[in-house]
Amino acid sequence: MTALPTSGRAWHLVARPHGWPEPGDVALREVPVTEPGEGRILVRNLHFSVDPYMRGRMNDVKSYTPPFQLDQPMDGGAVGEVIASRAEGFAVGDHVVHGLGWREYAEFPAAHATKVDASIAPLSAYLGVLGMTGLTAYAGLFEVASFTEGDAVFVSGAAGAVGSQVGQLARIKGASRVIGSAGSDEKVKLLVEEYGFDAAFNYKNGPVRDQLREAAPDGIDVYFDNVGGEHLEAALGSLKLHGRATICGMIAQYNNTEAAPGPRNLAVIIGKRLRLQGMLVGDHAALQPQFVKDVAGWLASGELKYHETAVEGIENGFDAFLGLLRGENTGKMIVTLDR
Repeated sequence: MTALPTSGRAWHLVARPHGWPEPGDVALREVPVTEPGEGRILVRNLHFSVDPYMRGRMNDVKSYTPPFQLDQPMDGGAVGEVIASRAEGFAVGDHVVHGLGWREYAEFPAAHATKVDASIAPLSAYLGVLGMTGLTAYAGLFEVASFTEGDAVFVSGAAGAVGSQVGQLARIKGASRVIGSAGSDEKVKLLVEEYGFDAAFNYKNGPVRDQLREAAPDGIDVYFDNVGGEHLEAALGSLKLHGRATICGMIAQYNNTEAAPGPRNLAVIIGKRLRLQGMLVGDHAALQPQFVKDVAGWLASGELKYHETAVEGIENGFDAFLGLLRGENTGKMIVTLDR
């Protein structure tokens, strides 16, 4: 039997950021690793996820998910290999998805783990296209936005993990037009040439309102918002009568130290009878079986494509998170741990 590790590294939050997070706000520390107790497993993490919502958890404010605690390891989605088990149904060598990322080893109740199959897709995909971000796209488009065949759909942050999947799902299910915004000309090219968007634009090249009107001259039925700010204002102007918007994220505002101004055209919601609805993926767990079935099929057929941006080494985990906030990723941002 291989000896179990006695310690491993984990990222801790040591100070609350003011504005953009800085290296001094976090610390990579050695922590003890213990054998699993009854009903628990010990997992060696292979990949962990960094996500925009984690910025909000660095603030000590009441929200839909508890803040990170100071001088404690941060957490988030991770996938790894079971290296010790005292839980029925989990064996050494099994691969599992769980919620204790930002660390090399995790010991926790087996009830908090979900086994995954590495033969169906790469393990990192269970943090993205087949994981939380994928379910966010699926539920946000089909359940929250009530997408129907023939809808014209606009997605902001469309080259990110959620946005790229939203646009492709809309295309697969018969959207009349799919438009995306992204932060570089390279990402715009990716959206059109690989993901099959009908039109896309670089929001840094001019006012979003003008570029959206050019890309969708007949207006849009659905807006999937990952950005907020100028994008939301532009989308409100382009939404048709009875349009719907899924408010999933507002990454443009996460590092603001002052309150961001709201859209100046909220009055159009009344006349157009628009529906704007916020979403949290945890509210849509019942869709998980159908989501996995549908998406696995679309991946196998080649109808659905995805990209990941992988950063190697736990020591680079915080840099990966900052890169995500700056928009340096294409698709899901993953931290891959040393094997």
